[in-house]
Parts: sequence; C-alpha cells; structure tokens
Amino acid sequence: MAIATVNPTTGELVREYAAHDEGEVNERIEQARAAFLAMRSTDFATRAGWMRAAADLLDAEIDTAAPMLTLEMGKTLVQARAEIAKSAKAMRFYADNAERFLTESMLDDPSAVGASSAWTRWEPIGVVLAVMPWNYPIWQVIRFAAPALMAGNAGLLKHASNVPQSALYLDTLFERGGFPAGAFRTLLIPAARVEGVVRDPRIVAATLTGSEPAGRSLAAIAGSEVKHTVLELGGSDPFIVTSSANLDRAVSTAVIARVTNNGQACINAKRFLVDAAVYDEFVAKFSEAMAALVVGDPMDADTDVGPLATASGREDLIELVDDARSHGAGITVGGVPTNGPGWFFPPTVVTNVTPAMRLYAEEAFGPLATVFRVADREEALRIANDTTFGLSSAVWTEDPDDEAFFVAGLEAGAVFINGMSISYPELPFGGVKDSGIGRELSAEGIREFCNLKSVWKG
Repeated sequence: MAIATVNPTTGELVREYAAHDEGEVNERIEQARAAFLAMRSTDFATRAGWMRAAADLLDAEIDTAAPMLTLEMGKTLVQARAEIAKSAKAMRFYADNAERFLTESMLDDPSAVGASSAWTRWEPIGVVLAVMPWNYPIWQVIRFAAPALMAGNAGLLKHASNVPQSALYLDTLFERGGFPAGAFRTLLIPAARVEGVVRDPRIVAATLTGSEPAGRSLAAIAGSEVKHTVLELGGSDPFIVTSSANLDRAVSTAVIARVTNNGQACINAKRFLVDAAVYDEFVAKFSEAMAALVVGDPMDADTDVGPLATASGREDLIELVDDARSHGAGITVGGVPTNGPGWFFPPTVVTNVTPAMRLYAEEAFGPLATVFRVADREEALRIANDTTFGLSSAVWTEDPDDEAFFVAGLEAGAVFINGMSISYPELPFGGVKDSGIGRELSAEGIREFCNLKSVWKG
C-alpha cells in the first residue's frame, strides 16, 4: 500500500508521501535512543510540564487537526473533534498521575527477606516501537505515547499508510511541547519493513493495535528477540439485552455503540444478543433508528455516518452481507451499498444469523449489526463467548442476578452494565483470547513498558 492520503468521501488521491529510506530510519532510531538517555534522568514534574504543553498545543490546533482526521479516514468532523479532546485529556491524565502510578513500594517486613529494608521501583526501559491503525489516528497513538513518555521512555511510530498526515503531525507534537528532540518520532515505512525495526537492538519493546494476523507476526518477531509486546487485536463485542432491560435506552445506546466512528472501532458493539421476550420489539425499534441515520459528507454537522476508510473495507462488508444473505439471513435495514463516489456503506441490520455464515465468527468493521434471538441468559452467554475474540462486552439488565451472572461469565477484558463499551484513561484497556495481550491506559498501561526493579539492602 502506498503511503498516501486518499479522501474516502470521494476516493480521490490527496497526496502521496515517499517512504523514509534506511538512512533516515537509522537516524530517527538514533535520535530516539539519545532522547531516552536524556529523558530517563529527568523528573516527573519536568516531563509533566512538557506533556501538558503538548496537550495545550493539541487543544489549540483542534480546528486544523480534526479536519485532517476526517479527510484521511472519513470519521465525522464532530467525532474527530471529540477524538482530539479525548487525546488531550489523556495526556493531562498521565501528566497528573504518572508519578503516583510509578512510585516506589517499600516491603512492609524486610526482615522476612533478611534485609534492613527492601523495595521495588519502576524504571523506563528505552525506545518502544508503536505500530498503529488508521481508525483513531490520534487517540490510538496518544494512549501509548502519553504513558510511555511520562515513564521516561522514547517512542517510534509506524502509523497506518493511509494516515500519513496524522503521523507527521504527531512526529512534531511532543517536541513542540518541550520534550527532547527525538523523544517521539514517526517512521514513514511500509509494513514489510517493520521487522527490521523490531530487530534493531536499540528497540527494546513494541506495541501494536490492529488485525490479528499483524499482531501474531509482530509478536513472533519480538518473541524471537526476547522483546516485550502489548497487542490489541480487535473484537466482536456482544451487546446483550435481557428481558428486564430498559429497552428504549438499550436501543438508543445500541445505535451509537454500533455506528460510532462509522462502525470502525474495535470496541463497537457488533453482535446483539436479545432475549426472545423482547426480541421483536428490539429489532423493530433498532432497525427504525438505524434507518433514520444520516449518511453523507463527514464534514457536515448533520451527518451521522460517513464513508468507510478504505475501498477494501467496503468490499469486505459487501462480501459478508452477500454471504449471510446466501445462507438465509434477514436484512431489515441497508445491506446494499450506495452508488457514487466514496466508500459509503449504509447502516445495516442482519438477523437470523447462523454458524454457517461468515458473520457469525468474523468481525464486521463498519456500520453492520447482527441480531440474535436467545432463549435465556445461558444461551446469550454461550453465543457471546463463542468467538475467538474477547475485547469488551455490554449487558443491559435490571436484574442483579443476571448482572452477576454475566460479569462472572463473559470472556472479555471489560463488561459494561447498562452502557456501551468505551475506553477511559482511568481504566485498563485490553482483551483476552485473540483480542490481544497486555493492557493500555490506567496504571497498568504505564507499567507495561517499565522495568520493575527489586532493591534489597542489608
């Protein structure tokens, strides 16, 4: 794939970028290494000042940064502005909390280990490579970069090839905030050259958000070099509606949970498991609400759903719907892509899904919802867990017993009760099974790329 901005609203090439050659890549890795050596001796207050200054820049530049996201991957301008604001908030969160998260911990009874005192301390580890996707061009990067830099590490970014403007914007953001030159650098390289960077001895760890095959590949390479990885590889999140649910709230939230970011988020609700007692009413209301969404120019404030980010993503959805239809699925809304320029796909609701259909097991990355009728909570849990993914989940119920049943039984990194899955700086984010390993955000996220050193004093 060329490193280029292609407007998904029109399909037109905006600008193509030359990849960094080996000399430029080597120089940027060396800059990051030098920046790490300088930063690890700075204190938290200094780094926090730089981080807040970078957050202030992000806020101040929202009127240019947000349209850049819309141009590159098609999210609505309203949601692009929200992404910028969320990213700045996370930067300030780590500026405020990094020192507390990484404070030394004294052993209560050092005599138990024959010492006069003993403690643990968190230390930065070096230059970390981040391989990031296009769906949240700023947020996905910030949720790695903010904790990594506040811990004293340096970061290198290999961004998705269709968001080079976002990648280059991030290349300068932290330095403009005051961080040493090279503390965070972008590498404009194709995916085929990632392995060489991971194997470079100056790189100590890597993180990837993206597809399961990409994660497996990165983990295998890093593992062979004995380098730590954090992987977030997507999901097929269940949205469970029990018979006791507040149905109107569940429906209105279900729509947002499915089509946020044009349906292209790892933690979008994708499979709706609805108790038979309320199934017909849910499907009718949900389908009506999905049909009412405005699809169009993402720069328009009245647009609810913009185009998909890539032509290949649109083709994937077309193939999934065609496969489901051929196996007897019902299509209550959408299902037929619109003609004309751009990579638009209408909000779609698919019912009567069976294991024979690809949609039963595959992640649909777009505004496409599958709805299952379930007889009881046991069947809901079985179908919810009948996937290789386990990122997040949502349960709608007013029954405390049902709540406890699903919280304990769902195989996922998170369970949201009477709400939609979303990431917060205050909570750890990540999944189980093929959704990845490790955690981002919260205290757990900043500690992923630190060395926990034990100290014993006689």
